[in-house]
Amino acid sequence: MTSHRVLFIGGSGVISTSSVRLAVAKGHRVTVLNRGKSSARSLPEQVETLVADAGDHAAVSAALGDREFDSVAQFRAFSPDHVAADIDLFSGRVGQYVFISSASAYQKPPSRLPVTESTPLRNPFWQYSRDKITCEDLLVAAYRESGFPATIVRPSHTYDETLLPTMGHWTDVARMRAGKPVVVHGDGTTQWTLTHADDFAVAFVGLLGHPAAVGDDFTITGTHAPTWNQIYTWLGQAAGVEPELVHVASETIAMVAPDQGPGLVGDKAHSMVFDCSKVSALVPDFRTTITYDEGAREQIAWFDAHPDAQQVDAELDAVFDRLVKGARSF
Repeated sequence: MTSHRVLFIGGSGVISTSSVRLAVAKGHRVTVLNRGKSSARSLPEQVETLVADAGDHAAVSAALGDREFDSVAQFRAFSPDHVAADIDLFSGRVGQYVFISSASAYQKPPSRLPVTESTPLRNPFWQYSRDKITCEDLLVAAYRESGFPATIVRPSHTYDETLLPTMGHWTDVARMRAGKPVVVHGDGTTQWTLTHADDFAVAFVGLLGHPAAVGDDFTITGTHAPTWNQIYTWLGQAAGVEPELVHVASETIAMVAPDQGPGLVGDKAHSMVFDCSKVSALVPDFRTTITYDEGAREQIAWFDAHPDAQQVDAELDAVFDRLVKGARSF
């Protein structure tokens, strides 16, 4: 495999760390630009680190100097202004600019399954998703007009040992272990695709420097799509309990807990199953190898070993109590 010069902007996050590690293992020369703050995720010693706030383009430009890269992986751009500045900054000095978008940008609710790259991009419920769509539009236009070497990837719910997938995160685990019921949206039977960061990394790193990836878009999710009832049950079993699940309509949760609304009604309330054959055609090694029954055990082991990370949201815990009481009153 050819060694590439790769810049990761934001390379110590949930989905990027595994990709950095794999890129180094594959022999790429990796530079990570981030704020330099401590992280629970360690990076290989071979990684070169540059310190700058990814949202401060003057600071990023100063940190990069006149460096050129074969690939730039942008994990920290969430607004069209940021992407427009990146297009100016990296034009003529990169062979490939990889933008991490989101599968939440796909049509909600989806008119048909599985979701593919030809599924329309439309999410009227979540501003985050609409911003990602606008970012994509800028990159597509830049590729068409000037040949800016953009590649767009759309992960869905990617996790590592530190990121629990349920609404309440560790609050849900604490409730389970205390014998309290946990709230599951809808009737819990919708399917939700979960991707372990190590599996995501195989596809992502495989696209770096791939000439057929430039100017194109790819879904990177895998094929593991358990129901939410299964997700909560596996998490509880990993925590040593058989959880009691109380089902509440997504719209009700959104009214009582507005912070949960956009990501819930705009994404998680819908069955989301994906066809990843497009990326698999370029990266044949990509597949789901870690399912969430295993991932849940990995997560609980990590949290049990890091008690400082066991943060209970008292306000959300009280909201769950109200939702449970309301559901049981019918």
